[in-house]
Amino acid sequence: MTIKVLKVLVAVIALTAASFAQEAAHWSLSSEAAGKPANRGESISVELKAAIDEGWHLYALDQPAGGPIPTTIKIADGSPFVISGDISTPKPSIRADQNFIVDGRPLETKFFEHEAIFSFKAQANDDTSSDGLAVIVRFQLCNDTFCLPPRTLKVTFAGVEDVKKSVNKTQGDKSTAIATSPNDSIWSFIWLALTFGAISLLTPCVFPMIPITVSYFMKHSHGDRAKTIKLATVYSVGIIATFSLLGMLLAVFLGAAGITLFAANPWVNLLIAAIFILFAFNLFGFYEIAIPASLLTRLDKLTRAEEGKGSEYIGALLMGLTFTLTSFTCTSPFIGTILVSTAQGNWKMPLLGMLVFSTVFALPFFVIAIIPRVLHTLPKSGGWLNSVKVVMGFLEVAAAIKFLSNVDLVWGAAFAGASGAFYGWAFTRELVLLVWVVIGVCISLYILGLFKFRHDSPVRKLSPLRVIFAGAFFALSIYLISGILGRKLGELESFLPPKNAESRFNVFGNREEELQWITNDLAAALKRAKAENKNVFIDFTGYTCTNCRWMEANIFPISEVRREMDQFILARLYTDGEGEIYERQQQMEQDNFGTVALPFYAVMDKDGKPVATFPGLTRDKVQFIDFLVKAKQN
Repeated sequence: MTIKVLKVLVAVIALTAASFAQEAAHWSLSSEAAGKPANRGESISVELKAAIDEGWHLYALDQPAGGPIPTTIKIADGSPFVISGDISTPKPSIRADQNFIVDGRPLETKFFEHEAIFSFKAQANDDTSSDGLAVIVRFQLCNDTFCLPPRTLKVTFAGVEDVKKSVNKTQGDKSTAIATSPNDSIWSFIWLALTFGAISLLTPCVFPMIPITVSYFMKHSHGDRAKTIKLATVYSVGIIATFSLLGMLLAVFLGAAGITLFAANPWVNLLIAAIFILFAFNLFGFYEIAIPASLLTRLDKLTRAEEGKGSEYIGALLMGLTFTLTSFTCTSPFIGTILVSTAQGNWKMPLLGMLVFSTVFALPFFVIAIIPRVLHTLPKSGGWLNSVKVVMGFLEVAAAIKFLSNVDLVWGAAFAGASGAFYGWAFTRELVLLVWVVIGVCISLYILGLFKFRHDSPVRKLSPLRVIFAGAFFALSIYLISGILGRKLGELESFLPPKNAESRFNVFGNREEELQWITNDLAAALKRAKAENKNVFIDFTGYTCTNCRWMEANIFPISEVRREMDQFILARLYTDGEGEIYERQQQMEQDNFGTVALPFYAVMDKDGKPVATFPGLTRDKVQFIDFLVKAKQN
């Protein structure tokens, strides 16, 4: 069954990628002067042609406000030509476009179908060859259902190349466009995906799944080595297939930012919270999650399994699916960065990247899934196995609260507007911690035998191990209470809503150490930067971004870091909320820095030109301070 499942899932992934791998527009550059010398001051007539696939349309050079990204054409940096005069085009079609709704109505956009020819004259800056002409075209394509992410291409008489914007830190070039050829090293990309997969294992969302994985496989492996390996393989395949397939589908329909949007979607977070609650009450013993007998019988026949086996394999597959969904909040920055290349139309590389990423990510959990076989050799007296399950149930309730707080943050920010940071209405930082305190106390009392669930055996004698664990959870509850009163909680800050320095509970916190941010208003930050002759530090962040919370709680408050950050105008831009401003800020991050990662830190000069970037979470304060010092000097 394992091999069959693997083959089917790989085939589905391959077919999905192949279905969307085609280009919707095909660009070419032509001129009667191609291949001929061009004297200084001489102008040559040029045509930039786009052949557009059936059902798609390319947007014209000018568009109304709130509409799609208009097509822009310019001469590439380093090319010895300039555009002379206006760019002429065929008359575009104009009609209401369902892809863009303004004031509740479809916006009238201007676009081309089937073919578009952009004619202009290119004047030589020096004696040169016309073959040196290179044109940068940026455009967006839509059909009647959805839009593809904007793309930027470099078009020459010889062919077309993708263009990705970057920042050249070594030579101080503040807005350098570089072309990437299709022959770029595939091994560099694989290494990037492999590294991201390994780093993702260190993110906060992963650790709660370790005891859950152990608990599940301890219950279902029954000491059978062969069966344990099969179940672990199916579990790993579930992780790999979900990451790869879902990541590609989101990139297709939502663009390179699809994973980030998915992780921040309130309905997705509600679903994840419901899954955790469902599993928690199953572990408490209120019911047993099982597949209907009729469906199980059909599945057994299809897989030629013995009666009852199919449910365990499907359960392992669903465990992999659940783990993938719950880890999106932490892994989405890494996945989103890998999928940025889908915005450039290269579908094979992102699929490869997702497969590499998810395989590295799943490998340790394959090993963890096999470990419970060893645990079967331990004594089974005292009902300790059921006690472990119940404790896991309490922890899953705690995890559900975290995802409910995500919903509160996103919806609350949408209602409150984009004028400032949002700290939660219902699930504030203090309330989340209070619920966790109650859960910690309940676990302590349960371990001590002061109450029990239906499948528990009475605790007749308190072993030293029970006392130790009960004391540990009680101590954790005391620690969490200090967090309610404003104390920073280190690694746990990743799971909590943002801290509100003005909260009346902030007894232990230092209000004066909080940095002053201009939130969701880059224009205001740039205006202030000009007035004070400073650079702008931009924090691309998210309401549901766990790694963002960690940086804000553990790196920004360090005195040396704060001292350097005070030399900048600080702008905090949220990209995972619901509304036009968040979509615009996410698009700005992708357009200017070639990523949708969160967190992502960038420095612009007072004119809005990129100076330097810092990609994501770091635990090395020296590295971050070095970035700030160099960015300040540019």
